Amino acid sequence: MNDLVRQHTELTDHDLDWLHLLVSEWQLLSDLSFADLVLWLPTSDGTRYVSVAQMRPNTGPTSYQDDMVGHLVPRGRRPLLDVALDEGRIVREGDPEWREEVPVRVESIPVRREGRVLGVIARNTNLLTVRTPSRLELTYLQSASDLAQMIAGGAFPFPGQQGGMDRAPRVGDGFIRLDAEGVVQYASPNALSAYHRLGLAADLVGLPLGPTTADLAPTRGPVDESLVKLASGWAPREAEIEGNDCVIQLRAIPLKPKGERIGSLILLRDVTELRRRERELMTKDATIREIHHRVKNNLQTVAALLRLQSRRIGATGDSSARAALDEAVRRVGSIAIVHETLSQNLDERVEFDEIADRVITMVAELAPDGRVIGRRTGRFGILDAETATPLSMVLTEVLQNALEHAFPSGERGAIEVNATRTDGTREPGRLLVTVQDDGQGLPRTFNPRSDGNLGLQIVRTLVEGELGGTFDMVPAQDGGTRVSLDLPLERHGAKR
Repeated sequence: MNDLVRQHTELTDHDLDWLHLLVSEWQLLSDLSFADLVLWLPTSDGTRYVSVAQMRPNTGPTSYQDDMVGHLVPRGRRPLLDVALDEGRIVREGDPEWREEVPVRVESIPVRREGRVLGVIARNTNLLTVRTPSRLELTYLQSASDLAQMIAGGAFPFPGQQGGMDRAPRVGDGFIRLDAEGVVQYASPNALSAYHRLGLAADLVGLPLGPTTADLAPTRGPVDESLVKLASGWAPREAEIEGNDCVIQLRAIPLKPKGERIGSLILLRDVTELRRRERELMTKDATIREIHHRVKNNLQTVAALLRLQSRRIGATGDSSARAALDEAVRRVGSIAIVHETLSQNLDERVEFDEIADRVITMVAELAPDGRVIGRRTGRFGILDAETATPLSMVLTEVLQNALEHAFPSGERGAIEVNATRTDGTREPGRLLVTVQDDGQGLPRTFNPRSDGNLGLQIVRTLVEGELGGTFDMVPAQDGGTRVSLDLPLERHGAKR
């Protein structure tokens, strides 16, 4: 709609915002009218109309099988549009139109904002299945007429009330019509069923909806006056009420077709099952986060115990044993970092860039006097826990190996970690990771497939076995060593 409005009209951004608000709400008018709606705007030169939005009803057959958005028609071809735009009034005159052997009644509703008519809504009703309307249908149509007059007068939609038809109750979910005093004139079967589940034993018609709703909803202390006013339809608001193990979502729409409130529409739906599932998911998420938090604490405890043991061994002079324990501390610490990050998220995925930065910092701190600097370039993105945990261990081992063997005598240097994602549409996405140092390089006879210490064996096992990728270790062009990891993203459901 934005492109069509800016291309063909001279409407301002504020006008466009108003049209967006209207379109977000007009499913209500379409369903109450049993009719298709098409929004037509005059073009900049005033010689044509352009259709910028369309809505089909959920309550009746459509009048348009094809998409109307983007159509241009010259002024004069549809006289009802001309009259509604020029005179600023709802136009219902004229005989039905025939479209593919289907009679269609066409009406035009001017869209007004701050005294200006921005465009016209064409309301198209399929008359093929016309029959004697029921009480529900008559109430729908009367309510649609009131809403149409409010649109024509610039009183609907309500400024500041962003509608969301994906979350708000719809007409078919439950519908109540109130008079000016908040007394129920009509309640649809779905609305009556919802109130019965709240505990109402009588019919709704004739009851004041506000006090009735407040009596059914459990309260502590005085009756909630805001609930009474909302259920009485005094203001355009939404709320949820709970009672009798039931949750009902309410939306109030005051009706002011001529400026004065003549009544209200109350839309409602039973969201008990939806809220129950949401609570279950919240409980599950909280439990998972607590598990990760406890695992992180346990791993940190293990690391602390190993560190204490390392210090005790260091006092006896067994340097090899102390080095082995220090390596174990770092391995446990890298896993703890992942679980700490997972404990702060709502799902089993993490932003791995943060983890990589912490691992780089943790390993770089081992260099005496900060002689070796670690840095990251590129982006890992979001990875799931099944990928993040082994990858953090791999990164720890590779960095630690570089620190120990590339700079054995405490020379100054740098280690750079680069991550590149290829999220292709035709081919499976991959994560390419390189760790390059500017140290003394590899021995000439070094074989990355078989040589190396326990750390490199762990790397090969995790990369090829757990992550389903490939590992290589070669001399860098400018000196030093380059480690390359090529990992599939889809294998573990990694996301951007």
